Amino acid sequence: MLKEKTTLESSVSAYEKTMRGLDDAQVLFELSAELNDEASAKEAEDSLGSLESEVARLELARMLSGEQDRSNCFMDINAGAGGTDSMDWAAMLMRMYTRYCEQKGWKVEINDAVEGEEAGFKNVSLRIEGEFAYGYLKAEVGVHRLVRISPFDANARRQTAFASVDVYPEVDDTIKIDIPEKDYELKFIRGGGAGGQKVNKTSSTAQLRHLPTNILITCQTERSQSANKDMAFKILRARLYELELKKREAEQAAAEAQKKDISFGSQIRSYVLAPYRMVKDLRTGVETGNVDAVLDGSLEEFVTAQLMGVKNPNRNVPE
Repeated sequence: MLKEKTTLESSVSAYEKTMRGLDDAQVLFELSAELNDEASAKEAEDSLGSLESEVARLELARMLSGEQDRSNCFMDINAGAGGTDSMDWAAMLMRMYTRYCEQKGWKVEINDAVEGEEAGFKNVSLRIEGEFAYGYLKAEVGVHRLVRISPFDANARRQTAFASVDVYPEVDDTIKIDIPEKDYELKFIRGGGAGGQKVNKTSSTAQLRHLPTNILITCQTERSQSANKDMAFKILRARLYELELKKREAEQAAAEAQKKDISFGSQIRSYVLAPYRMVKDLRTGVETGNVDAVLDGSLEEFVTAQLMGVKNPNRNVPE
């Protein structure tokens, strides 16, 4: 309750401060008109710039007021159509989101990863710890498309690769989710490694399967069986909570239904490196030619537009 009280007080305080600034600017402008004082009029006009920025910040905060938006989160990245290129693309996406999280001051750790045969990952699961991590990253859920000259093609042909991103909130201790013993299977296996001294010689990797939903969680981050078991149950509770949210919230259910296969026609964003260079979000219409910056974690413009509900007027036009 104290945490909720602090959050509400902060929201009200920010709103009242902005309204006071607006009132002060209006009074100053009216006074300058009466006295024909150009300096005061200029001061009132200059103050509007910062007020507009503050209003935009408050509006974004309003869009991040969901029950779990302040929570830590888990992110799953899965390679789709495109063979080795899609696995490499999954690794590129992991790097991009890691950089974005670092810019936000969030902590990122790998819970589990299945490496590709030649490069990248078939799938990778991340845990992201930081305030509003879920609120921001939920905007990235969907299929991401990469177009480039493939480094894995001997003929240097242009290839298209796909990978999907799923994000779900970490369930805190205030939310109780009971998982009956009959509903899960838990076993411990030896984790994978790079060979040599890095090989896991003990069966400490936890593999947890939820039978009703067939969700499979593998956790090998921690050193002990018990720690990996606790993290696996934590991830499973988060997954089950997210499933329940999707049932309750029509908007999330609709977004999930639109996702389709991880292939052509289902992407939310395209990253084109050849023959031209551009990143374009098909939901909002936001685009940039600075592809390197985006792949280095500059996602704020894309994330904010999605959270603010910006719609692409040409959404139905084939890309």
